[in-house]
Amino acid sequence: PRTAPAAGAVRSDPNGRHTAVEIHRFLTGFYGQHGPSPWSREHQVSDYLKDRAAHTPDYDLLLCAQNTPRKITVGKVTTAQSAGVGWATVTTYWDGGSTGSFTAYVGLDSRPIELQDVDCGW
Repeated sequence: PRTAPAAGAVRSDPNGRHTAVEIHRFLTGFYGQHGPSPWSREHQVSDYLKDRAAHTPDYDLLLCAQNTPRKITVGKVTTAQSAGVGWATVTTYWDGGSTGSFTAYVGLDSRPIELQDVDCGW
């Protein structure tokens, strides 16, 4: 006999992939107001991106910046089912009124959900 899924286990995507809403929630929590916490950097970032970040010691690759922003917002998430990825523009706000933005990527099938890559736009 079929049993009901455990509480909280119901997924809105029939293929069990992360949805745009889930990815937005993850990125908003991951980046917070001032950037990812040490725990998030260790446990919620792909090995590929950790390796890339390790090669930019004077630059915070996860924020595409050298300093800590005053505020961070996450834009609308787009998902590409065929590519297995979702992404959003992350905007950083800095003292003095300047802003920056970059694209953050999350794998639709990553378990647990994690930041897979960033594109700083260089």
